[in-house]
This record gives sequence, structure tokens and C-alpha cells, in this order.
Amino acid sequence: MRRFRLVTLNIAHGRGLNPIQGTSSAGRLRHNLGRIATLLRRINPDVVALQEIDQRSAWSGNFDQLDYLVEQTGMPYSVFGVHNRREGRLNLAYGNAILSRHPILSSETVSFGARSVGEKGFVFVELEIGDKRLPLVNLHLHYRSRAQRFGQLDQLLAFLEEKRRIHHHDWPLLPVVCGDFNTPASATDVTHALWEHLQQLGDYSMHPLRGRTFPSVLPVRLLDFVFLPPRARSPRSRVLRSLLSDHRPVMVDFQLA
Repeated sequence: MRRFRLVTLNIAHGRGLNPIQGTSSAGRLRHNLGRIATLLRRINPDVVALQEIDQRSAWSGNFDQLDYLVEQTGMPYSVFGVHNRREGRLNLAYGNAILSRHPILSSETVSFGARSVGEKGFVFVELEIGDKRLPLVNLHLHYRSRAQRFGQLDQLLAFLEEKRRIHHHDWPLLPVVCGDFNTPASATDVTHALWEHLQQLGDYSMHPLRGRTFPSVLPVRLLDFVFLPPRARSPRSRVLRSLLSDHRPVMVDFQLA
């Protein structure tokens, strides 16, 4: 079994600790993204799940942030899942993305709604790791409404059930699910509800169990999680001390059976 490293991070459109979107210059944004790339080169992950990343947005310098990170990290495979798009003078295009050292065999982008600003969603990919496949979901849920988070969870579960139906309910490759859940692991919210559902499919584990990710300067809440299927053996996880965004990165190492 080979060792595999996954990182999930909400990069806050590249603005760093600046609390006001649209007030950072393109040069400053590139500088912030360069610091994120430096961190990724140092910790050398196999795959990175990114949330709040811009494709081309007026408020973020009108350049493709994923292309910039590909160039700066040398990670050769990537997928952009745009959940928000607005044309015109104040153009916007942003969502979730995947950076990978391994080939991406397929990808799908699902938006939870049809708004042009503030929409959430997920990206589903299948990675080729040697002679193995690893499905992965990179998810971003609503930050304020518990009811909307549960509605978004229903959409994710319906998507996964359709995958099982296509494979005649014999889908041996259970997915990794990770991202920004915008809620702690409370028994009354979607993080726990998702874990309970995944437990019906296999012996999933949730990471991290300790630590806090938001806000990054003085974190008080754990909002970013990774759910690992049974074939992810001997997992170790930690929250990285980092001030590159308003979220801290979560890193998980495991053996891929």
C-alpha cells in the first residue's frame, strides 16, 4: 500500500487575511497565491481540494487562479468547478477546484442552485493512482442557513446514490468526501448527518477530530473536514498553522489499499 496525502483549503479568493473582497490588487493576489504554492511544494500533497477559487473575476484581478497555482506548484493535473458565473463589467467566475499529481480520469461539477453570486456546490473526480482509482468529492456548503445545508446534503447524497445505481449498487470505490462544511461536527447539523450516511456504506472515518480551522488568526471553529472510506488505512490528520487565508488547511495522510 502506498502513502497518500490530501489537503483541503478554502483560499478565500486569494485575498489572504484581507477581510474585504475586491480591495486587493492583482499583484497582491498573486503574491498571496504564491505563498500558498510555497506551502504546497513544502508539504508535497498528492491532491489538493480548493474552495473559493476564482477563474476570472473582476474582484480578483481577472486572472485564472488555478492556472497560476498549477504553474507555481508543478502539479500537472487540475479541474475547475465553476459554481458562480456573471458576465459584464463586473464579471465573476469562481467555485471549487482540484490540483493533483495523479491523472484525473473523469470529473463532474454540480452547483446546488442557479445564482450567479454566492452559489455553492461540489466537484467530483476520479483519480488514477498507479493501478488504483480513487473517487473524491470536493464540497462547499452554505455558510449561514442550516436548512440550506441539509438541502445541499440531499443533493450530494442523491448524486452518490445515482453513481451506485449506475454500477448496480455494487460501487466498490467509495469516495473521499472533503471540503468546507461551514459548520462544526455537531450532532444536529450536516457534518454529523453525512458521517452517519457514509457509515451505512462502509466504515468511514472523519478527520480531523481535534483542532480548529476558522478564523485562521485565532481559530475558534472546526469547519473543514475529510471523510475517508475503509480502504484509506492508518489515517493521520492535522490542522496546519497557516495565515494564508481565513481558513487553515487540513492535511490527511493515509495508506491507500
